[in-house]
Amino acid sequence: MEQPEDMASLSEFDSLAGSIPATKVEITVSCRNLLDKDMFSKSDPLCVMYTQGMENKQWREFGRTEVIDNTLNPDFVRKFIVDYFFEEKQNLRFDLYDVDSKSPDLSKHDFLGQAFCTLGEIVGSSGSRLQKPLTIGAFSLNSRTGKPMPAVSNGGVPGKKCGTIILSAEELSNCRDVATMQFCANKLDKKDFFGKSDPFLVFYRSNEDGTFTICHKTEVMKNTLNPVWQTFSIPVRALCNGDYDRTIKVEVYDWDRDGSHDFIGEFTTSYRELARGQSQFNIYEVVNPKKKMKKKKYVNSGTVTLLSFAVESECTFLDYIKGGTQINFTVAIDFTASNGNPSQSTSLHYMSPYQLNAYALALTAVGEVIQHYDSDKMFPALGFGAKLPPDGRVSHEFPLNGNQENPSCCGIDGILEAYHHSLRTVQLYGPTNFAPVVTHVARNAAAVQDGSQYSVLLIITDGVISDMAQTKEAIVNAAKLPMSIIIIGVGQAEFDAMVELDGDDVRISSRGKLAERDIVQFVPFRDYVDRTGNHVLSMARLARDVLAEIPDQLVSYMKAQGIRPHPPPAAPEHSPPQSPARTPPASPLRTHI
Repeated sequence: MEQPEDMASLSEFDSLAGSIPATKVEITVSCRNLLDKDMFSKSDPLCVMYTQGMENKQWREFGRTEVIDNTLNPDFVRKFIVDYFFEEKQNLRFDLYDVDSKSPDLSKHDFLGQAFCTLGEIVGSSGSRLQKPLTIGAFSLNSRTGKPMPAVSNGGVPGKKCGTIILSAEELSNCRDVATMQFCANKLDKKDFFGKSDPFLVFYRSNEDGTFTICHKTEVMKNTLNPVWQTFSIPVRALCNGDYDRTIKVEVYDWDRDGSHDFIGEFTTSYRELARGQSQFNIYEVVNPKKKMKKKKYVNSGTVTLLSFAVESECTFLDYIKGGTQINFTVAIDFTASNGNPSQSTSLHYMSPYQLNAYALALTAVGEVIQHYDSDKMFPALGFGAKLPPDGRVSHEFPLNGNQENPSCCGIDGILEAYHHSLRTVQLYGPTNFAPVVTHVARNAAAVQDGSQYSVLLIITDGVISDMAQTKEAIVNAAKLPMSIIIIGVGQAEFDAMVELDGDDVRISSRGKLAERDIVQFVPFRDYVDRTGNHVLSMARLARDVLAEIPDQLVSYMKAQGIRPHPPPAAPEHSPPQSPARTPPASPLRTHI
């Protein structure tokens, strides 16, 4: 995913000196002979990659692979795509865990080992393939607090070797095509004693040194020798990295619950062959080499047929921005009494003459990045959980500027001014209800669904949510609309409910209905409080982390709706380019669109 200049400049690998990445590199992770932490089955491994900041040398989580059940020899499908700077030492750390629950908190899972290297080490290894022993060091990092914790607390012995990690790197081509295809099989070998087989396909692309890199797995089709797998889409660069004649190997397996999947057979093809679509050229014999050597009359272990094939160019976030899509930014601030009396220095809303409070810092960090994608710089600003003058009614959707007809403020400074004004005029109360502000923005997002507008709601809160069921329902309904939600938790409260709303590991649902997309990103503000007092760097990291998912969320909405980017408008000769017009507010207290 390409990123706008403001976001890209906050890359973890950026030296703050303005260096430009030489290329993007895709890292693939495999492991062998991991520790077995499960009593009655094998480990369920997950790999977490960390990068090290150039300035403060802190390790920060970059991403996680998927969890693979019941195996000590995982080949992870999910890749890490990083910017490669030839002139920099880019330190990497890979931590392996045996996942025991759905919790995103790594301290709740068994630590299996770790390895350290640099990106240059991987790229510079023979075939860009680096193999290192995994060890259990003296410390690991708590994923929530970022503080060191003894690895031995998870049953490890410091210094003990516990398997091997294999890291492969490949430069990504600029190919932006996405292939969509579907396969079926016929008369596959029967592998189960009491039933048929449970087949699935595994796709690999070949490397120059003769090895193969996993790039896709299909779903498992239960109890059939004639499966029809679901249609799937895969970037062409993941399938063959833009080399249409590169060998693609496909292996067919019979799934087993204990992870010891039975090999049925394999075949090879290429992107060029697959691009022919459904034809006689794309019916493949599935061959098991061992059976072929042993049995003279062996023909094959079934056939796999390509049912359909289509390719289209992948659209990026920048394509939509260049085509005129506007980002509508709305902020909602928590005015509940749990924040403390604003006139006292212990309050989260305290307005010190010397520095901004947590609410103002979070608002400024995110707003200063996102404001550049909104042409008129008019941002609706709402509050919730306060008693309003003159009658003391409680509101969970009031304009910070006091204007019921138009809650929009001019720029980030305008929002801060309205926020300070509200603190002097309203009474902090409660409870902490999110659903009204989510519904408020969703109502306006629903009014313009042609791709010209995309709404981002920033909620800054200190407390435990009071209307969880209603908020879940509002988010599930909003997931089909052009909008995203950012939640920043300030203060020292536990934010377990916010992690649930985030939906990175388990997509949220309401009344049995699953959200169509993951549209929520949550971070606790305390993770970005720089002890050195350098708010510039720590707030830049905050902005990067909360905004990182917005490009993918915008693109996922556009793709789901079949909306293609408009070509960039041509600027008239000898005159500056004009920003697209914006429609006025639809009604009082509705987000400016």
